[in-house]
Amino acid sequence: MATLDDRLVELNLVEILHDADALREVEGGTPGEKVAVIEFLLAICYASGTYPGSADEWPAWVDEKDALRPAAEWLAQRPEDEVWDLFHPLEPLGQNALLAPYLDEHGAGPAQLVIERVGDYNQFFDHHHLEHPTPLPVGQAFRAMLTQHVYGPAGRARISGKETLGATITNLAATRLGTRIRVIALGDTLGETLRLNLAPVTGGPGELNRTWTAGKERRGFTSKPSGRLVSGPADLHSYLGRSVLLRPTLDGEHVDRVLLGAGELLALTEEHLQDAVYVEGTGKPLWASATRAIWRQAHALYAAVDKARSAERRNDGGTLYERLALFPAQNVAPEPGQQPARRIELWTVGLVAKQTTAIAWVDGTFPFAPGLEAKLYLASYRGSEIAEFVAAVLYKAAHSAWSVAYPNPKPTEKNNQIARFDARGQHWAATREPFDVLMEETTLGEDVHGALREYADTVATAARRFLAECLDSLPRNSQGTKARATALGRFDDELALPKAPAELRGETA
Repeated sequence: MATLDDRLVELNLVEILHDADALREVEGGTPGEKVAVIEFLLAICYASGTYPGSADEWPAWVDEKDALRPAAEWLAQRPEDEVWDLFHPLEPLGQNALLAPYLDEHGAGPAQLVIERVGDYNQFFDHHHLEHPTPLPVGQAFRAMLTQHVYGPAGRARISGKETLGATITNLAATRLGTRIRVIALGDTLGETLRLNLAPVTGGPGELNRTWTAGKERRGFTSKPSGRLVSGPADLHSYLGRSVLLRPTLDGEHVDRVLLGAGELLALTEEHLQDAVYVEGTGKPLWASATRAIWRQAHALYAAVDKARSAERRNDGGTLYERLALFPAQNVAPEPGQQPARRIELWTVGLVAKQTTAIAWVDGTFPFAPGLEAKLYLASYRGSEIAEFVAAVLYKAAHSAWSVAYPNPKPTEKNNQIARFDARGQHWAATREPFDVLMEETTLGEDVHGALREYADTVATAARRFLAECLDSLPRNSQGTKARATALGRFDDELALPKAPAELRGETA
């Protein structure tokens, strides 16, 4: 994203939308920050009426170069009384001017604006680091503010409700994307990316949330409100998930103080979760996990498209995956090594949080080509299943080594002792790369069954090596030798069982 103007964000947003087909992507220090900027650009497009007229028009509309210029023109022609000033005293962009009387006394340093720098969002604990006065450049502050609106974790705000706007301003609800994976379809340019993620609208686009103190009536903070109804996609993608106010430095180029509290609550329905992928058996959208990488669930993305394409009912383009299924399927798979006629990346982003503490951003990019979703699903599903089976075998092998190495263990020490021989961590860290190769080869027209056998051999060989390295810590005596042989034998035997994935035995499923 281009550097923001000293005070007026509008000018550079106009340039970004006008030149979107000449830009590769938006700028951002984290995956979540990039998503937040895309969300805001989508909101502007919807508010300006820049979106496809129907599902039938959507595939061709995605390919229209410069189709987003009407959004740039709409933004450039906003009336003078509709300010887009980050530091306007009455209508600051994306902020709540009602906090102004309390900013100097109750605010914190700008670090509070950055999700990764806050720490525990139960902020009544000692948070001295948030007082650090180092100012943030305006562009970074703007992007961090958008990220708070979209991904802010739940917790208790540092602000005093009694001394500011009311008791419930301290109640930080998890914001719209803070508890699930967001999936964005990526094109070759920013313009194509935005068009891929803009949907036909029924019932009007709704109102863009430019500032807390203008437009619709918003919640108060004397009691917890019910979630308000969403008026349309412009409202959804620009909602103000935090009440926040920024104080500029004298030169207007940095932010040196921040006041942050609870924001709007929305009543969301399935129509507001168009990109969500539901985990089988849970009914819940896929969520970010510190222990389960997104690629292990990637087959759910392809299943959603395949289901949409094969559905007997008319495809109305109601979800991202139904719209992707509207692209004509390739009549034949690409020749091995050749790019498909149309290639899209499915980018998944989530924030891992442990209770009220943000831990890490997780993201993954998975290839997609219209008409190949069934093969991509097969490769992804079997690839994940193979990796899961190998991981389970590694644990069994570690247990076998432990049972020999520790014949009289103390129950309290069992887990730590087994962990000595457990190579699952190395296995999962090393498997993402061959999985990516598997998916890329499938997208490029390689035989999926052959690619799966090669992938299985690579994963199993690496896993056995990791296990052997963990067993190297055993003593060089008869007991250590027996434990090593028992563990490696268990590993080999488990992979040869009939219940093991066929590819691990060199066969085709």
